[in-house]
Amino acid sequence: MNFAETLWSLIVIFLYLSYLVVMFQIVADLFRDSELGGGLKALWILLLIVVPVLSALVYLVLRGRGMALRQEARAQEAVTSTEDYLRSVAGAPGPARQISEAKELLDSGTITEAEFSMLKAKALA
Repeated sequence: MNFAETLWSLIVIFLYLSYLVVMFQIVADLFRDSELGGGLKALWILLLIVVPVLSALVYLVLRGRGMALRQEARAQEAVTSTEDYLRSVAGAPGPARQISEAKELLDSGTITEAEFSMLKAKALA
């Protein structure tokens, strides 16, 4: 096999894998979309099987923005879920406890009024 054939094979493999990634993203988006009915989901799947490249391009043009918004919402939910879990595991004190600890430091003279205000604002954020 010469260099040109090897290069062409690599390009074809790359394009095929890219095509598979796009198809899996579309199918996953179809199944995760709660607003789309079952009949339309089945129609999209059928179109993806019969005319895969054309239907994938049409799907991305027609529903690409919604697909991106749903992906962003899932990512935000994952971040929120992870942060909540980490807070529960770490046992971080709540805002009221943080403020009371800061007040104790203020009363003992360890911090100034400005530092107390900053800690209070941070706890309430």
